[in-house]
Amino acid sequence: SDDGNRETDERVAVLEFELRKAKETIQALRANLTQAAENEVPLQERKNYKSSPEIQEPIRPLEKRALNFLVNEFLLKNSYKLTSITFSDENHDQDFELWDDVGLNIPKPPDLLQLYRDFGNHHVAAKDVVDASVGVEDDELEADTPILGTVPVFETAPQSIEQCLIVQKLEDQISVLNSEKWSLMEQIQRLESEIDLLKNENFTVSTVYGVAPHPSLKQVPLTVSEDNGRYLDIKSSENDSKHGNIEETSLALSAEVDSRTSKDDMLNSVPSKETEKLSSCPPSSKAAVHFDKPNRKLSPAFHQALLSFCRMSADSRLGSEVSRIADSEKSVMLMLGRCLPHIVPNVLLAKREELIPLILCTACLHPEPKERDQLLHILFNLIKRPDDEQRQMILTGCVAFARHVGPTRVEAELLPQCWEQINHKYPERRLLVAESCGALAPYLPKEIRSSLVLSMLQQMLTEDKADLVREAVIKSLGIIMGYIDDPDKYQQGFELLLSALGDPSERVVSATHQVFLPAYAAWTTELGNLQFHLIPTLLNKIEKLLREGEHGLDEHKLHMYLSALQSLIPSLFALVLQNAPFTSKAKLQGEIPQIEVTRFPRPVSPLQDVAVIIGSREQLAVLLQLYDHQLEHEGTTGWETLLWVVNQLLPQLIEIVGKINVASTACVHEFSRFFWRLCRTFGKIFTNTKVKPQFQEILRLSEENIDSTAGNGVLTKATVPIYATGVLTCYIQEEDRKLLVGFLEDVMTMLSLSHAPLDSLKASFVELGANPAYHELLLTVLWYGVVHTSALVRCTAARMFEFSKDCYNPCFWDHHGNCYSERASGESKNAAGIFPGGPSVSRPTFFTYRNHKNVWKSWT
Repeated sequence: SDDGNRETDERVAVLEFELRKAKETIQALRANLTQAAENEVPLQERKNYKSSPEIQEPIRPLEKRALNFLVNEFLLKNSYKLTSITFSDENHDQDFELWDDVGLNIPKPPDLLQLYRDFGNHHVAAKDVVDASVGVEDDELEADTPILGTVPVFETAPQSIEQCLIVQKLEDQISVLNSEKWSLMEQIQRLESEIDLLKNENFTVSTVYGVAPHPSLKQVPLTVSEDNGRYLDIKSSENDSKHGNIEETSLALSAEVDSRTSKDDMLNSVPSKETEKLSSCPPSSKAAVHFDKPNRKLSPAFHQALLSFCRMSADSRLGSEVSRIADSEKSVMLMLGRCLPHIVPNVLLAKREELIPLILCTACLHPEPKERDQLLHILFNLIKRPDDEQRQMILTGCVAFARHVGPTRVEAELLPQCWEQINHKYPERRLLVAESCGALAPYLPKEIRSSLVLSMLQQMLTEDKADLVREAVIKSLGIIMGYIDDPDKYQQGFELLLSALGDPSERVVSATHQVFLPAYAAWTTELGNLQFHLIPTLLNKIEKLLREGEHGLDEHKLHMYLSALQSLIPSLFALVLQNAPFTSKAKLQGEIPQIEVTRFPRPVSPLQDVAVIIGSREQLAVLLQLYDHQLEHEGTTGWETLLWVVNQLLPQLIEIVGKINVASTACVHEFSRFFWRLCRTFGKIFTNTKVKPQFQEILRLSEENIDSTAGNGVLTKATVPIYATGVLTCYIQEEDRKLLVGFLEDVMTMLSLSHAPLDSLKASFVELGANPAYHELLLTVLWYGVVHTSALVRCTAARMFEFSKDCYNPCFWDHHGNCYSERASGESKNAAGIFPGGPSVSRPTFFTYRNHKNVWKSWT
């Protein structure tokens, strides 16, 4: 039909155009080969350069363009933008955006930094002398010359090394160009055959690549083509002069030029046949593959038409990969780089982590940056919503990649993948980004840690809505704080700390106390800011809250700042020990003293363990022994850090405590916990000699100080319950319990005799009554009031007993308000049964009433 004829004509026109382009390419390659041969410096001149170091070998145009490109790339990477612009203007004939502008089929070498680092690794490995007639195995040659692919070294021919290198380099270039020429000639022949078939028979024959060999070939050598990605090409040999006119038939065409072949691979390519002429440089040759040739006389066109009926898929992407077999490690990487993007989508989601080793290995070793970027993108997008185990596997792979490639490639290749997913719609992916920032912190350049990564985490902490993501961000921030060394980032870290402490999620706040705050405190300690900025700033913020809270205290913020101070106590105590006068005497020798199990409060994380902060439990034990001895016998002279705690921190804390509204149960509880942890951490000697005297001086518990008009005295403030529950309950020996009982009895007496409000005493009973261990102690205090000679004190005891029912109801009262001891006796009961330590006096009148309120009414 007319349409069929027109389609044939169009096909012929396209093929003729392709033929012209192929011929033009051959001409360009020939010209390039000629120019390379002409520009090569003669051997005699090279020898003169070698013997006379002062004579510099002139730079060739190709070398100049390549060096210009690398220098410009170096300037751009290191922020010399103005210099790069000037450099580009001075080389206006060169395009610095495209490496292919340097030369045809020239692989791009590593950057200048990598070349400089690898300079010392280049050496010529000497080989034993072998007979000239004995060849060197190919694998032996590659093993002994991994970098330059040099030929054997002979002691009798010192100049042969240089000559062989020059000749081998030239022959390699010729081999590459020849193989490309043969590929193009085969393509031309195939195109001409198709044109003839279309013109003569008026039907279309599809172009077939990678067809199986036909038996008509007498011999097909197996050669390695570097320009084709180092894949095995099966080609017919052309030997018209000796074996007659054998058809030049292509059995497997791999004409695609792989620009990603590195320069080292080109230098290591197998020498061509001409190289075999050099007896001093015996090359290794691969064994040829022979096929039987039948006695037939078929035309190449008929052969191709016949073989076109084979059901093969070499013209597809996968068929092309299957038809080519990798013969080196690098070609395996290239093949994996092409195939993995197509494999990953077809693997089950639950099993995709099995691909991580392949992806990482390929990304580490692949020579092409774009392919590496694609592989790492696949790694971060491997699983749509990775669970904990899958994220851990990906993070493990990222760390392995970072260890292998170094900080420069981590910054250039891994971090951009994190940045791209910082706002991903799935929280699991953002969680992977947050965790990656912490995992990669040890392997990043320090400037990147304190700038880009810190900014990424700050953005996620501020903007991300998922609690799990912000929790991971906090943990990564803690890791970053363990590596950051830029003092200018201290204030930014402090702002991040306050933001994390004020987070609405308990998970985030908990992670802050476990990881971020201890790590930040360690850095603050190194900078000398712990006692001069961090702790004073938090104290000032607490004071400001109390001043502004006359009409309503923000208890959440108070808890936030006070809990931060509490988490800083281990770091402060470690600083006191490390700056003590006896630090130089702390030697780990002889028998190491043991630390009591209950010596320190249980830390919320290992980072708040004083032993971890100091370095080891043994070192801490030695320091503690010297610490107690110093406090007990030698005092604090010259101990600047401890003097700051005693003379500045404690007075400021006690002053703050006096400003707290005693009716705020939460505030009293928070400060009680803080003082309890402070006293337990600094030890019993410190508590008895430094903390208790300062409280006692303020409280002044003596009957001479009783003032009936002092309704708003210090005894009515929160100082009383905090001292009672935060300091006097730190240790539970008998003398400590007696001291607590005596203090509460004195407070009850003085408040009663001075007609002051009983809020501070009630707050003490509430705080202590929450712990069943103190119920008996409180009843002892109440019995003291019951038997007191003053009616005012007895009234106070009655009110406290009535009040105590709500504090610790399970102790002596059932849910009906009846006394268990009373129910046990029916009519009367020894008073000592209710008040341990009280006199054994029978009080029949006291127990005639069933209701405890009426009991106290009758008693008083």
